[in-house]
Amino acid sequence: MHRSRLAAADLAALDAAETAASFARAPYSRFRVGAALATGDGDIVVGCNVESASYGLTVCAERTAVFAAVARGISGFVTVAVWTPTDAPTMPCGACRQVLHELAPGVRVLSGCNSDQVA
Repeated sequence: MHRSRLAAADLAALDAAETAASFARAPYSRFRVGAALATGDGDIVVGCNVESASYGLTVCAERTAVFAAVARGISGFVTVAVWTPTDAPTMPCGACRQVLHELAPGVRVLSGCNSDQVA
């Protein structure tokens, strides 16, 4: 779908995810990812990917956002927006999908990228 067809709340979440990507620590992959969890009350909690030299310790943006929300006592998520510096949208990995399933059940996933295409 084209970005112009999104509701204002979805655009705000995608914009927050894109901004969060600028804070990513990705010295190895150089692949900066941002995520934003939006609640039904309009709260947005962001996260970015954080890489470690021990790659198994790397944490994806989606999980960083979920863990930050849990630490702040925020729940009731309706949307997770993910932004990647790609030409086409990239969906969350299996580990992120599992965490979202457990801690943000039923959340809707939006994925944005360098183009105006959204999945």
